[in-house]
Amino acid sequence: MPIKKILVVDDSPTERFALTEFLSHNGFTVVTAENGEEGVAKAKSEQPDLILMDVVMPGINGYQATRTISRDEQTRSIPVIMTTSKDQETDKIWGMRQGAFDYMVKPINHDELLRKISSIG
Repeated sequence: MPIKKILVVDDSPTERFALTEFLSHNGFTVVTAENGEEGVAKAKSEQPDLILMDVVMPGINGYQATRTISRDEQTRSIPVIMTTSKDQETDKIWGMRQGAFDYMVKPINHDELLRKISSIG
């Protein structure tokens, strides 16, 4: 199934804007959420093909949101790529244990992101 709709979950307006512009320019439909709680809700309501999830956010963080999404019957089949400034190996391992499909450290390399998206779809 090709990736068409992507949910970007990030508390930074700049990050959301940059990813939305880049992904839209590359033909994807983009939906955004500004925190983990909204991300979980939009994952259920929008049923995106992929979620790009920040980790450090107020309220429900990206690890908690990813765990919720990956364990919910409605959303468990949606792959999550964590996109974060947390670059320690333990952060990556923890993210993958929460159900993330992949993990990318900011600043996001756009070519690498497109490769990962195409490998999923």
